[in-house]
Amino acid sequence: MKSNVDRLQDKEKTGVFTGTYAVNPLNGAKVPIWLSDYVLADYGTGAIMCVPAHDDRDFEFAKKFDIPIIQVIAKDGMEIEDMTEAYTEASGTMINSGEWNGMESAVLKKEAPIIIEKMGIGHKTVNYKLRDWVFSRQRYWGEPIPIIHCPHCGNVPVPEDQLPLKLPEVESYQPTGTGESPLAAIDEWVNTTCPVCGAPAKRETNTMPQWAGSSWYFLRYVDSKNDKELVSREKADKYLPVDMYIGGVEHAVLHLLYSRFYTKFLCDIGAIDFDEPFKKLFNQGMITGKNGIKMSKSKGNVVSPDDLVRDYGCDSLRLYELFVGPPELDAEWDDRGIDGVSRFLKRFYNLVMESRDKDIKETKEMVKIRHKLVFDIEQRFEQFSLNTVVSGFMEYNNKLIDLAKKEGGIDRETLKTFVVLLAPFAPHLGEELWRELGGTDSVFHASWPECDKEAMKDDEIEIAVQVNGKTRAVVNLPADVSKEDAIAAGKEAAKDKITGNVVKEIYVPGKIINLVCK
Repeated sequence: MKSNVDRLQDKEKTGVFTGTYAVNPLNGAKVPIWLSDYVLADYGTGAIMCVPAHDDRDFEFAKKFDIPIIQVIAKDGMEIEDMTEAYTEASGTMINSGEWNGMESAVLKKEAPIIIEKMGIGHKTVNYKLRDWVFSRQRYWGEPIPIIHCPHCGNVPVPEDQLPLKLPEVESYQPTGTGESPLAAIDEWVNTTCPVCGAPAKRETNTMPQWAGSSWYFLRYVDSKNDKELVSREKADKYLPVDMYIGGVEHAVLHLLYSRFYTKFLCDIGAIDFDEPFKKLFNQGMITGKNGIKMSKSKGNVVSPDDLVRDYGCDSLRLYELFVGPPELDAEWDDRGIDGVSRFLKRFYNLVMESRDKDIKETKEMVKIRHKLVFDIEQRFEQFSLNTVVSGFMEYNNKLIDLAKKEGGIDRETLKTFVVLLAPFAPHLGEELWRELGGTDSVFHASWPECDKEAMKDDEIEIAVQVNGKTRAVVNLPADVSKEDAIAAGKEAAKDKITGNVVKEIYVPGKIINLVCK
């Protein structure tokens, strides 16, 4: 009979049962232990963790060696017959799990460590995957690394009273040609004395990467003139941590990792009292060339902003970059799209210029549109739906143009409100139109407009009338119409479409009247 070692050496075999079992401490179930060259040496310990029904690697392993596959988590508690792939959904209902049957898996995940600790057979722990961070660069710019190399004392840190260590001011910092940092060629800076023994020594000539400063600069922004500490506790408490981090996914992943590292370290040493740098993360998408291909010089698909600014102006370019699609998704650039944005700005400019010298008295409709504009733009902006902010400006511009045709123009307060809202998105046009409307200071010093929800309300609303679920008429009714009056008006409007008896009357306030007939 072959030994286990012989079996492992048999080229026709890739795994063997050792004859030994592991026991699940929670439910006492026995699990066979196999040896195999099938495990993944670069994944954790390389061992399969014995959940073949819920891990792709384990499932493949179990199928290969005909190991039983027992599903313990199921969607809605329904077991899958003849599984063809692992069930890897994040949540589900426990099955085949004894006393935990019917429990939500997310709940058991939290309770299992507590149960194990109470049984005295283990304790909860967190494992981290770390990788080395290459922190040195062979270039002049970058923070110098405050280390002195002494032939007697080894690597010695620069004393704190000599910090910050600054780069030497030089006219040239050409590469050395030896692969060393340009600092290595500046003898008067490199040569120094050991702060421990006083012997001749040399400074570290590599500098820190750009990640070093960019991992904590946001902390310094709130107190940049402070020469006594990194940031005062008063200002840190007022302004930090950062409310929202916005970055492209290609850059933000590492920057976020390093920023968290720095922040947690600074918190540990008491420099700040929070350990997460950002409250919220938003990954912006990328504007691509045709067919979703990333823009690059080598592909020849880069769009020149200089040409677009020359032809359309930078405000049109800014607005179209926002309008091209949801900010969290990649969007394909289309030159035709900027034409529409440019036309909108010109139409709004003309509306303001045609109304500015007229003494247009505000009407109830103008006031209503003004407050609805503020409400809608704020709502979309707060949801970070920037493309719909731009479309909102277009929608309300059309409404005002239509109203101006009836009233001879638009009142100054409504136009100024529109300009203040538009200015962050089209600042050059915003400043110009603000002055045209009588503003004496920058539009960015103006107060942000507030909306009055009472002023937004419609006096009259348009309501669809349905008969057995199909729209048969539309009625205009007072906004505060009662259910009885709405139903009566609906019946009158759709009387020619009603067959049989009305057996049910449904009114969804402000939206729909539905008459069910038999």
